Amino acid sequence: MKTKSYGAIDIGSNAVRLLIKKVSRKESTGEDKFSKILLLRVPLRLGFDVFEKGEISPVKEERMRRLMKAYRHLMKIYEVESFRACATSAMRDAKNGKAIIKKIRKTTGINIEIIDGQEEAQMIYNNHVECREDQNGNYMYVDVGGGSTEVNLLIDGQLVYSKSFNIGTVRILTGGVTEAAWQQMRDEIGRVTKGQNEINIIGSGGNINKLYRLIEKKDKKRKRIPITSLQNIYDKLKVLTPEARMEAFNLKPDRADVIVPASEIFLCIAEVIHASYIYVPEIGLSDGIIDNLYAADKAKELAESK
Repeated sequence: MKTKSYGAIDIGSNAVRLLIKKVSRKESTGEDKFSKILLLRVPLRLGFDVFEKGEISPVKEERMRRLMKAYRHLMKIYEVESFRACATSAMRDAKNGKAIIKKIRKTTGINIEIIDGQEEAQMIYNNHVECREDQNGNYMYVDVGGGSTEVNLLIDGQLVYSKSFNIGTVRILTGGVTEAAWQQMRDEIGRVTKGQNEINIIGSGGNINKLYRLIEKKDKKRKRIPITSLQNIYDKLKVLTPEARMEAFNLKPDRADVIVPASEIFLCIAEVIHASYIYVPEIGLSDGIIDNLYAADKAKELAESK
């Protein structure tokens, strides 16, 4: 495998992303290098339909079909040889999710897989150990999405706990998260981290990356946010309307509303585990999808060489 292009489609509750990466092998060293070729994000906001009405509306179904068709053409243009399309929380909960997937497969050739929260959590973490500052430290990997939050706990560099909670930014905005759900997350995270020292957070998702850019007091060298800085920006954002946030912080409409509940989720988890920092590597589910595809190819290549 000298050069190969991979594609990943991440159908989330707030946005649908297409990531294309190329892997090139250096003949001199035999090492593989990843290059990001394309990243597109379209805010379909499927969760606002699903978490309020239980299903995806005909209008958004048609937009989704058109988007998958466009993504299919783009992958052909960039000569993507291997890809996977994964749908998460909104499509998991949508009554008409499977029917829509069947139509899209027939009209676009894209087979969308609805993955459960456990697989999503593990895939997000997959192959991202190089993003950690301390390979043997204690970290809680937290990915905040529109419909759910995925957490992975690493103790001394080992993955010991993986869980998906139905607490997400869009779900919160649509009134779909009860205090009991919050308490369940606090209790479970508190239980699995009890007795562990110095656990910090590795954050992923569009919101934490945007918060990192907004926050002035941060550690740029290590790319991390002090929890106190996150609390300060949250306090400023919370009192503003989404329109005022757009004006004051130059936010897009589909970011201005979800950024506050995202902050609340990160701050809640940080309080439970007594975290001091959130590290912000730019990684997410789409990266995990491509990592899995690449790992499968490497395993096949190794088997064929024997």
